[in-house]
Amino acid sequence: MNRKTLVLAAAMGLLAPVLAACGDTGGGSSSGDAIVVGTTDRFTASKDDPAPLDPASAYDVGTWNILRQTVQTLMVQPRGEGDPVPEAAESCGFTDAGNERYSCTLRDGLKFANGDKVTAADVKYSIDRALSLEAESGVFALLSGIDTVETQGDREVIFHLKTADATFPYKLSTPVAGIVNPDDYEKGKLRDGFEVDGSGPYTLDATVEGDELVRATFTRNPSYKGSLKVNNDKVEIVSFEGADAMGDALEKGDIDLMTRSMSPEQIRELAGNAEDDVDLVEMPGLEIRYLAFNTAAESVEDKAVRKAMAQIINRGELVSKVYGSQAEPLYSLVPASVTGHSNSFFNTYGDPSTAKARDLLQEAGVSTPVKVTLHYTTDHYGPATKSEFEQLQKQFNDSGLFDVDIEGTPWSTFRPAGQKGEYDVYGMGWFPDFPDADNFLAPFLDADNFLGSPYANSKIREDLIPQSRRQADRLSASGSLTNIQDIVADDVPVLPLWQGKQYVAARDDVTGTAYALNSSATLQLWELGRGVSD
Repeated sequence: MNRKTLVLAAAMGLLAPVLAACGDTGGGSSSGDAIVVGTTDRFTASKDDPAPLDPASAYDVGTWNILRQTVQTLMVQPRGEGDPVPEAAESCGFTDAGNERYSCTLRDGLKFANGDKVTAADVKYSIDRALSLEAESGVFALLSGIDTVETQGDREVIFHLKTADATFPYKLSTPVAGIVNPDDYEKGKLRDGFEVDGSGPYTLDATVEGDELVRATFTRNPSYKGSLKVNNDKVEIVSFEGADAMGDALEKGDIDLMTRSMSPEQIRELAGNAEDDVDLVEMPGLEIRYLAFNTAAESVEDKAVRKAMAQIINRGELVSKVYGSQAEPLYSLVPASVTGHSNSFFNTYGDPSTAKARDLLQEAGVSTPVKVTLHYTTDHYGPATKSEFEQLQKQFNDSGLFDVDIEGTPWSTFRPAGQKGEYDVYGMGWFPDFPDADNFLAPFLDADNFLGSPYANSKIREDLIPQSRRQADRLSASGSLTNIQDIVADDVPVLPLWQGKQYVAARDDVTGTAYALNSSATLQLWELGRGVSD
């Protein structure tokens, strides 16, 4: 295969972590001129998660990238860097000086894909439904700042907020705020399975085998009326068992584009060959990886144990041995390129030191070696995850202070087990709901956090998060945001590891790849088209 590499400068717009998609099947385009996108992620309907594609419940990058194509939101995040802009709405804005009253006017003539009219009442129904269902994923917390939703006529929706929140327009751009038809989505029950109906740019035809979505076919919605320009008639997302199979399919021409998750070896190979018929597009990333702690678990309940782990870990070594130039060490939950970032973990712990970690444990009276199991998912964050956890295990065990085992589990089991507190320590990734520091902090630390963490800090929840949200100028919020990060570094309810770049590899007759992903990891299928190979 001939290859060449394109590196997109951050000036083109801050483009962030990669997409995820569907089930487990072979590659291949079965729909004529459909643009076929390969991925290694999978969707499974299970007892723990019977409704993976209901907007009121879905809360991971893969399911959101299905919903963003099909379920319309009032606002949408732009191609690259910038504030959200109206989508289903004609206009939106705060109508008071305190940022507590937010009003949107719907576009005239909006329709669901089945032809039903979209009204302000449908918007209210959708928001109220998501809040009342309180799905176990915790996604409803994005909307929990809403006090009441009011409608005036068929086109005006007014959100009355409990407290000021300058990030609220971003939250209205997320799929949990998607507009659904009351005829398709019951008020008191999640919609099981893989059916999705909305007013977005595409309709979805889901190919399901057993309990897995194996192919998602998106067809242009003729009733769509919004701000997005749709550059194709049909796109398919097909999932593969691994990165190698996905790469083989691109080599053979069975798929047109691949992204999440390529292996580090694939990316290095693609980047190293500067020839012609496949482009590797490299973009700055906001994806982060971290260890999450069940702070109520006996093995890590003592803060000294978590602090000792933070003191031992060598991020530079971890990144260089596993990911090379594809990632960078991260010393906070907030990525380095986001306003409000602080290197709080480096400021607190400095360089890795076994001696300092030993002192922390001895002062707390903790017997060593501390026995801990690190859990990771085998099929959600890419093929290098096992190697990453082997390196972490080696670092901790080489210190002599820890006796660490590692255990890998498929995502369909791993995710609910983590939420239920079944793991003491486990590895997670985060793709931002929106590109603001608040979204790298509140989802982990606020009430109803998506981890289901027992960690609670009243100063963070009652003072610093609300204080930061009152600042429309996000640079002015940096003081509050830095204080939050410093508390996290001291308490260590989570331990940040690294932030990654994102990549798309596509045959060079596919256009729009520079905007295939936006600053919040949104897969923007409508940007893709076919051109002439050069």
